[in-house]
Amino acid sequence: MSLIITDECINCDVCEPECPNGAISQGPDIYVIDPALCTECVGHFDKPQCVEVCPVDCIPKDPDRVESHDELHQKYLALTGKSA
Repeated sequence: MSLIITDECINCDVCEPECPNGAISQGPDIYVIDPALCTECVGHFDKPQCVEVCPVDCIPKDPDRVESHDELHQKYLALTGKSA
């Protein structure tokens, strides 16, 4: 499951540099997360780093993009070029 940034985002700029996959970018109004790049930090960290640093708690899991831990790990492997 990738994460999403809700309209409660205050554009504080702290989440973008924390994403190890480069999945977060500035959208038209608020920051956005590219679901093709989001692994919830699986393979990099124990917890999603954007969620850890967000001061307004506006980064929930996206209910429309459900992925298991294994699927997120496989995405991490594909994105990093590492093998299982």
